[in-house]
Parts: sequence; structure tokens; C-alpha cells
Amino acid sequence: MTESASGSLARSTPSLRAARWATRAQFFCAGFLFATWGVHVPTVRAHYEIGEGALGIAMLTAGIGALLGLSQAGRLVGRYGPKALAAVCGLSSALAIALLLSFPSYPALLGVMALFGVMSSVFDVAINAEASELERREGRALMSGFHALFSLGGMAGAGLGSLLMGQQVAAQTHLVGAALLSAAAMGLACLQMLPPEGGPAKASRFSLPRGSLLLLGVLAALGLIAEGAMYDWSVLYLQKELGSPQDISALAYASFSGAMAAARFAGDRVRERFAAAPLMFCSAALAALSMAVVLVSGHEIVALIGFALVGVGLGNVVPVLFSAAARVPGTTPAHGIAAVSSVGYLGFMAGPPLIGMLAQGTSLTAALFVVVVFSAVLAAGSRRALAGGV
Repeated sequence: MTESASGSLARSTPSLRAARWATRAQFFCAGFLFATWGVHVPTVRAHYEIGEGALGIAMLTAGIGALLGLSQAGRLVGRYGPKALAAVCGLSSALAIALLLSFPSYPALLGVMALFGVMSSVFDVAINAEASELERREGRALMSGFHALFSLGGMAGAGLGSLLMGQQVAAQTHLVGAALLSAAAMGLACLQMLPPEGGPAKASRFSLPRGSLLLLGVLAALGLIAEGAMYDWSVLYLQKELGSPQDISALAYASFSGAMAAARFAGDRVRERFAAAPLMFCSAALAALSMAVVLVSGHEIVALIGFALVGVGLGNVVPVLFSAAARVPGTTPAHGIAAVSSVGYLGFMAGPPLIGMLAQGTSLTAALFVVVVFSAVLAAGSRRALAGGV
């Protein structure tokens, strides 16, 4: 390559700083869209006139779509690069959100949910692969900060949804508006993402993770089961088990997710000072101990403080594990992240139903001890999974 051509290439390549902010925007939009769907779950149920069982099938359809997407994500990102996949899948995810209430029939909802599951899962792998590449090029920890933007996006999406519903804004208007804003932000962000280095990576077939990737995936599943249980059941725990009023109960979600976002913003500096294995052990142990205190005390103030500490403990589990997966020898970052995501997502899907079944047979308090147990197992397995400091 000539000197002039080399200089032209350097000028046309987005700066690392621009790419960092673009990736942060992508994570924020991912959380924003996920929360937008979350606040309209009751709306979707009413629009299609379905019960909990049919709604659960719709959610399961999204989960199956996500697993299908994850099975191909590593190959697709390796072939086309994170930038191209983020553009296609991010915009398609926004489209799915816009279409949630656009059809009269339940089968159409299943199709929309499948589309959202496939596209959002591939988008997730693409932006995590971009985050891993930025970590590699800059030689410093960045993953926790990116995931903090996902948490902030979730808080913003839920907050905006609550505000608009309070103002009697039509649900369809909210969904389309949120989708358009997200699509515009994601499209602009894609322009600043890093171009791939070299040619396309060799495409390989998806295979179930083994060895280090399987262990990392199992730990991700444990962490996501605990995280999902907090998102789905903490508010109901305060209402049903402690008899708290609705306004106080709503603080459970805010307490957990806000603390998780804060932990992730601080996580990169912490990861630069401490090795991955002891950091994971201490974080998971904090989550287990805090949740145990909440469930034993049965006091709402203790619960709100405890939920925040659980958020601190679980906040950096996924960033640490994804960074480790991206560095497993013999695999590309996209394949490693996709493999760990596929196993972890099984836990995310299985967690809420598991808590629900246990609660039906015992009590919600007893069922939430799953968070304690799984966090403790996560702490115990951290040393073996992260012994190499990856």
C-alpha cells in the first residue's frame, strides 16, 4: 500500500473515541428498546386479548428466536463484521417494537416476537464484539462501562414509558416514537463503528460450547437467572410478602437497576486494579449475602438497601464473563461471546418461570432463595472459570 493510500485509509477510519461513544449509544438503545417492550407487556396482553399462558408463549417465542439468532451470530459477525450486523439487526429490532400493536391477530404477535428475539440477540453479540475489539485496541477495560449504558437505557425507557402512560399518550404512539428515535440513534452510531481489520473471518458452523466456554456460559446462566429474578419479582416481593404500598414497591426495581448501572460505570476501573477471579468471587458473594439478609429480615427498608447491594454484586458478572469469552484461545471474540450468550440466555429464560413455579408451591420469599444459592455457586465457580485472568 502506498503512503498516500495509507494516509487516506487512516483519515477515513473512525477514531477510537468516536467508536467508543457510538458503541455506548448502541448499548443504551438496546436497553431502551428492551424496557419499552417491558412497560407495554400489559398493553400487549390487552390488545390481543390473551391470558398469562398465551403471553408466556409469546415471550418464549422471542426466547427461541434469540437462541436461533445466537446460533448464527458468531458466524455472521465474523463474516460481515459488527458494524454491518449492528446496522441491520438494530434497525430490525426497532421495527419489531414499532409493530407490537400493529396487528389484530395473535399469530402475528408471535411473528413479531420471533423477529425481535432473533434480531436483538445478533445485535447484542455484534455490539459486544465491537466492545471487545475496542478493549483490545485500547489495552484497557471498557466492557463494564458499555453494559452500564444498557442499564441506563433500560431506566430511561421504563421512565419514559411511565411518564407517557401517566400523560395518557397512546401506546402505539409511544412504541413508534421510541422505535424511530432508537433507529435514528443506532443508524448514526453505526457510521462511527470500527471497520473490521483485514478480511472477513472464516465462517464456521455453530457448535455447543465446550471446555472454558461452557463453564463461562454456565456461570453467565447463573448470573442471569439471579438478575432476571430481581427484575421480574422484586417489586412483587415488596407488595405481596411485605405488604408495601405500590409507590414504595416500585422503588425495588429502581434500587436494583440503579445500583447495577453505578457498579458497571465503576467496573472498568475496578477490573483494571483487580484480577477477574477474585473480583467475580467478591461480587457474587456480596449478591448472595445481601439477598439472604433481605429475605431473612422481611423489612422493606432493608430490602431496598439489600436489592441495591445485589445490583452492585451482579452488575459486573456479564461484562467480566463476556470479556473472558472474547479472549478464549482458539476462537474469535464474536464466537466466544455468542457461545457464552447462548448458554446464559437459557438461564435468563428459565429463571422467571422457575421462580414462579417455586413460589406457587411454597412462597415467593422461599423461591427467591434461588438468587442466594445461584449467586453462591457463581462465587464458588469463579476461581476455576477465570483462573487464567482472561
